[in-house]
Parts: sequence; structure tokens; C-alpha cells
Amino acid sequence: MNPLVEKQTAHTLALEIQKWCDKGELVFTFMEVCGTHTMAIHQAGLKSLFPASLRLVSGPGCPVCVTEKAFIDEAILMGKEYSAAIVTFGDLVRVPGALGTLAQFRAEGGQVRVVYSPMDSLNIAVELAPQPVIFLGVGFETTVPTVALTFRTARERGLENLFCLCAFKTIHQPLRILAQRNELTGFLLPGHVSAIIGVDCYRYLPDQFAKPGVIAGFEPLDILLAVRDLARMAANNAPDVVNDYKRVVRSAGNLNAVEIIAQVFSPCDVTWRGLGVIPASGLAFSEDYAPYDARARFPVDAPVSSEDPLCKCADIITGRMTPNRCPLFGRKCTPENPVGPCMVSSEGTCAAFYKYGAGET
Repeated sequence: MNPLVEKQTAHTLALEIQKWCDKGELVFTFMEVCGTHTMAIHQAGLKSLFPASLRLVSGPGCPVCVTEKAFIDEAILMGKEYSAAIVTFGDLVRVPGALGTLAQFRAEGGQVRVVYSPMDSLNIAVELAPQPVIFLGVGFETTVPTVALTFRTARERGLENLFCLCAFKTIHQPLRILAQRNELTGFLLPGHVSAIIGVDCYRYLPDQFAKPGVIAGFEPLDILLAVRDLARMAANNAPDVVNDYKRVVRSAGNLNAVEIIAQVFSPCDVTWRGLGVIPASGLAFSEDYAPYDARARFPVDAPVSSEDPLCKCADIITGRMTPNRCPLFGRKCTPENPVGPCMVSSEGTCAAFYKYGAGET
């Protein structure tokens, strides 16, 4: 789009947002569920376009941020006690557990490989066989299909030394919990996840909780359009689910991706940072793929870990606090020396505030 046209469109959308907010009687508080939205909003400085009667708060859509410290400790102990090679996405390497970080484990001689795709684990497993190779499975419905395909391929090839330590999360169960909070007016729904699971599955937001939801893309105009539609529905007290990312997201989602997830994984209870244990909100290997479960194959006794009481990551990823209100933010906790995962991840709210908007409230 021509930059001038883009600027004019943004100005028009900002005026429409202002109009609908002026019509409302209360402050509208919308939660952007996805960490990529959080980063995009800060990078583009979109909050400066919103009236004082509209607030955007961050949600639990950063997979690294909602993963507990014990997961990092499990991975380190599996590497140490079973001489396993750990394979992971880069965001996890510097996340601190009670036993340190994977980066520290690697510096001490442990094997940690960073990959861009789970499929890379297949070649690493062949290269290192018979040494065990453990892929760290962190992510939402966006990531899971590729992991499922990886392990289906591993089974087809007869690879016996590739395993997965699962900490996968699914979006609906925590979203139902958050939708019960009166202070949240509506939800900016995740575009990447919705490309897999579709649009129709969010109907519970308006039908059960009277909250609007809008699926948005990640360009500035995508986000402004979605916020406009949220404000319109909130002002008119007409909640609905709107797909503003039609160029990517279909009503039924990606049926092939959903099918392969169902083949390889089954729902399980899982712990979320800030939300506790949520039944059936995670994914574990199905019975047919149980031999790839790292927890079953390589049991470890991870220490009971507690968070730094001053670290407010749990409040930040549930929209109860902004990072600059955390006593550690920008002081003890920085991107160079992170205390919590929200400062480490490329989708972390604290990282976004630190880089683009540390002065926001």
C-alpha cells in the first residue's frame, strides 16, 4: 500500500475508534491474546492513536511466557542424567529455570541445538544416533502440526532415538477463564492460531460470555481495523466473532493440520504460568505415539521451583499489570539479564515494553 494511503487509512480508523469509544459509557479494555500482536502493537506505536477510554492489555499467548520453570529444569536434567542432546527453538535457551538456563547448560558442556523447524530434529537424530535427542515441544496450535508431522515421519523412518518433552498449550480453555473477568471487554484473537483452528470455534465468547472477539492480522492497519470492530461491537452491546484476517483465516480453519494434531496428540491437563493447572488445555502424545514421550522414557526428579516473588510475569501475561509496574523491570530484569520469560521471548510483553514502550502505563 502507498505510504500516504496507509497513513490516511490509519487516521480514518483512529477517528472511528474514537467515535465508538466516545459512545461507550465505560473504559473499553481489550486483550490481545497473541504475543506477536503485542510486539506489533508496540513496534508500530499504535497505543498512541487510542483514546484514554480504550486500553489494550496483554494475554497468555506467548508460549515461552506461559511455560513454567520446571520445564527448563526437566530438560537440563534429561541432558545431564541421560546424556541427551536437547533440541529447541532459540527463545527457550535463555529462559531461567531453578537449575539455570539451557545456555548455561551448553556452556558447561551439555548439548543444546537451536533449530528453526521441528523437522530439523530428524536430521539431528540421524546424525547423533543412538544418542537420545529430545525436542522441547513448546507452542500453541500454530506450532503443533509441524511437530506432529515430525514424529509421524520419525515413526515412518523407524527413528528410535528422537523424543519430545511436551509443554504444548491450546487456546480455548484459558480464553474461557479470561472471558469471565468483568474488566475485559473483548478479545483481539490470534491470527496464526486461528489459521489452524478457524473462526467458528470462538462462538462461546459472544454466546456464553457476551464478549466480542476479532481475529486480526499483524500489520498496523490489520490491528487498527480489529480494534475498530471491537470498539463498535462493545459500544453497541452487540458481541460477535469477526474475522478481519480473511486473507489467511478460514471459518473451519486448516482441516489437514487439525487432523494430524488429532492423530499424534491427545488433550491433557497442563500448568500455565499465572493461571495454574487448566484441565484439557495441553497436548500429550496419543497412545500410538507414546514411545516418543521423553517424560516416560527419561524420568527425572526436577526440583520444586518457585518464582522470584518480585517477578510479575504471571500478572503481566494475564493482563493484570503492565511491565513497567513490575519492580524488577529495567532494573534487575533486562534483556541481557532476564529474570522472567516475558523479558526473554521475542513475543514477550516485557521485551516489547523494554524495546518500544517502557514509559507506557
